[in-house]
Amino acid sequence: MIDLEKLSEQKHVFRFFSNHLSYPETDPFVGERLEDVIPPTHPSYLYVKRYYDEMYEHKLYTLRTKYIETFDFQKATTLYMTYIKFEDSKERGQMLARLKVLYEMFGLYMPDGELSDYLPLMCEFIFAADWQGDSRAEQSFSLLLAVLEDGSYHLMKALEKHDSPFLHLVKGMRETFKVCIVQEGVGAND
Repeated sequence: MIDLEKLSEQKHVFRFFSNHLSYPETDPFVGERLEDVIPPTHPSYLYVKRYYDEMYEHKLYTLRTKYIETFDFQKATTLYMTYIKFEDSKERGQMLARLKVLYEMFGLYMPDGELSDYLPLMCEFIFAADWQGDSRAEQSFSLLLAVLEDGSYHLMKALEKHDSPFLHLVKGMRETFKVCIVQEGVGAND
C-alpha cells in the first residue's frame, strides 16, 4: 500500500528522475548540485551519486549519444513501462488507457500520440499532480507505482546487461519507491 504523504515528500526527487530519464535537450547537470536535490541521507543517494559521477563531466553531445544508444536502440531498455510485459497486446492498451484516465483525474491532459507509460512522464506526473485530500488517490497511485515498479525492474535487469550508467539512476528511483510504501507491521504493536 502506498503512503501518499511520503510520496508527496518525494515529489522533487521524482522531478529529478524525470529530468535525467528524458532525452537531454539541454545539459541536465547545469545549475544542479546533487546534494541540493537528494541529500546524502536519502536511500537513493549512493546510486544516484554513482550515476552522477559517471555522467556529470560529459558534454551534451555525449549525453545525447549515451541516451540514444541506451533507450532508442535496445528493445529491452525501453522507457515504456508496460511494453516488456505486454508488448503491443490488448492488455497493454487497456493499461495505457487506465493510466491516461488516472492522469486526467489529477489534472494532466496528455497530447494525442503520447503514451501514458513513458517513464519520464510518469515521474513528472508524480511531481506535478495534486492528490492531497482526493479519495481516489490511494488506489490510483498504488496502480501507478505498481506499473513503475514492475516496468523499472525489467529495465534495471536490461541495463545491468549493458553496463549502463543509467542503471544506477533506475536503482535510485526504485529505492525512492520503497520510501513511499507502507511497511506492513511497522508500529503495529508499539
